[in-house]
Amino acid sequence: MQKLLFFLLVLLVAAGCKSKTTTAAAAPDIYYTCSMDPQVKEHKPGKCPICKMELTAVKKSNGASDEIELSEQQVQLGNIQADTIRNGTIGDKLVLTATLNFDQLKTSSISARIMGRVEKLFYKNVGDQVQRGAPLYELYSEELNNAKQEYLLAIERKKVFANETVMNFDQLLQSARNKLLLWGMSEKQIQELARVGKATPRTTFYSPVSGTITSLDIREGDYVMEGTAMLKLADLSSLWAEAQVYTSQMASIDRNSMATVQLPDFDGLEIRGTISFVNPEINPDTRINLIRVVIPNNGQRLQPGMSAYVVLKSAPHKTLTLPMDAVIRDGNGARVWVQTGKKTFKPMMVETGVETDDRIEIKTGLHSGDVVVISGAYLINSEYIFKRGTDAMAGHDMSKM
Repeated sequence: MQKLLFFLLVLLVAAGCKSKTTTAAAAPDIYYTCSMDPQVKEHKPGKCPICKMELTAVKKSNGASDEIELSEQQVQLGNIQADTIRNGTIGDKLVLTATLNFDQLKTSSISARIMGRVEKLFYKNVGDQVQRGAPLYELYSEELNNAKQEYLLAIERKKVFANETVMNFDQLLQSARNKLLLWGMSEKQIQELARVGKATPRTTFYSPVSGTITSLDIREGDYVMEGTAMLKLADLSSLWAEAQVYTSQMASIDRNSMATVQLPDFDGLEIRGTISFVNPEINPDTRINLIRVVIPNNGQRLQPGMSAYVVLKSAPHKTLTLPMDAVIRDGNGARVWVQTGKKTFKPMMVETGVETDDRIEIKTGLHSGDVVVISGAYLINSEYIFKRGTDAMAGHDMSKM
């Protein structure tokens, strides 16, 4: 009898052990983890050894599928949000750092037309405003004085020998007059010289244009040679906003696009302008190009040397768009997470286009009506890499995008 009882007891113990083994192995596809510390993985429920939160049961994903399933707690704590992608409008916007400069097409360099000594300067400061026709300087020139005398002598000879046909005095007079014009005298000065009949030792030279003096290279008493730069004048009614562009940005620049110049020194004043020039040559050392925008300078409030921003915008067009945070970009390309079930998500490779402040164009990879994760995409991506030990897009052929 005792032997029989002992045998029955052994059978019960063996059955209990088998039952425990079966129970332990009843759910081989379940493990327990912490939503705050996903590196924690346990085979039984309990508390997280790091943050002491209750562990969450997670079903192991099928390795053959790209989908990943999250727990309800992970969705809530990760603020995972999805939205349906639809057609919208987007326009390209590029902000470039720029500096205001003179409009070189409206600058003039005044040079000496003949050798002489500067007796008087009518403007002595850089920044002075000069009107067209205003006197700039007086010059004493022996050579110019001799040319004046030749002109007066030609006038006298024509009067004396008016009835003579041996010599053409008109031609001689015109030759002397052209010499005076060539050396910088005006028509009015030559007419006054002929009326008075007497040459003065000093000759006044006048400004051919209006503008602001940007460079003054002479002083009273200086001797100048023919061709010596005297001063430079700039018309500040318009300015250049010159901006630097990286070679990677050149493809997105449309020369016909709208250009807006923002002036931070004037509380963000914005002025519309046009792109007048794109440098055809790229600096090989910096890989930087230069573009130029012409802007009006009403009231001449703006000054060369001021900092500015050039904002280039292209016309908006209809396309699929997503928030910037929805797209994950790395060395493998760009991808988004598409929701395939209530708590399941799948990565999808996409080709992106133009970008604005908070939106990005999706050229290929998605269709209107797809439900895409717009918040928490990076958390899903990190969870996928942690669980699978590999990137979500590993093995995808990027050349097909």
